[in-house]
Amino acid sequence: MNGSLRQLDELDQIAQQHAHSGIDILVCPPAPLIAPAITRLNGSALQIGAQDCHAEPAGAHTGDVSAAILADVGATHVITGHSERRQNHHETDDIVCAKTRAVWRAGLTAILCIGESAAQRKADNTLDIIAAQLSGSVPDGSTPSNLVIAYEPIWAIGTGLVPTLDQIEEVHAFIRARVKHRFGADIANGMRLLYGGSVNATNAAKIFTLPDVDGALVGGASLKAADFSPVISALENSAA
Repeated sequence: MNGSLRQLDELDQIAQQHAHSGIDILVCPPAPLIAPAITRLNGSALQIGAQDCHAEPAGAHTGDVSAAILADVGATHVITGHSERRQNHHETDDIVCAKTRAVWRAGLTAILCIGESAAQRKADNTLDIIAAQLSGSVPDGSTPSNLVIAYEPIWAIGTGLVPTLDQIEEVHAFIRARVKHRFGADIANGMRLLYGGSVNATNAAKIFTLPDVDGALVGGASLKAADFSPVISALENSAA
């Protein structure tokens, strides 16, 4: 819940600085800023997505936004299952799964978030939690074109705390293996896995060296071009 029409200037800077980027760059602003951002960035390499959607395509759901409406204004992706939605709005795996299917029905790509709390990490339950969320949140029919999975340890979001590289690598390798077991090697190898949780210019390059990290879900560091651009550059360099 950050940003304003004036702050869309930051997107202009990103679009100019990374006009010939060889990677996908997606920004998901609050819903009222999606259409203005798309209009403003028409013709640029940046894609615009949404932070959430309702599971139903239409109806009496005052205050909610459907994936169909988001597609109509030009969004390409929708985040589902973000930890703040799971916590603040009590979204279960079933709800996240339904929203992800709704994203697909609208022809968009879902970025599905999973991750453990500090208590779950401390209790050494991380992989059990990840397995349960993958099982309950990820719908059948997942492919690299309709689903991106983002691992966001809840305890690292906005705290400045970041798992060790070994911890990130362990979870991402586990996710890849679970996707392979369920959907096959081709889908697992092609599906992008993002790391999210206090990613910034200082730690991004090291995180992107990990074998099963294909990108990042960036929070606070995405609000200003000066902070976001180095993260993008780090991924560009790792992909070169």
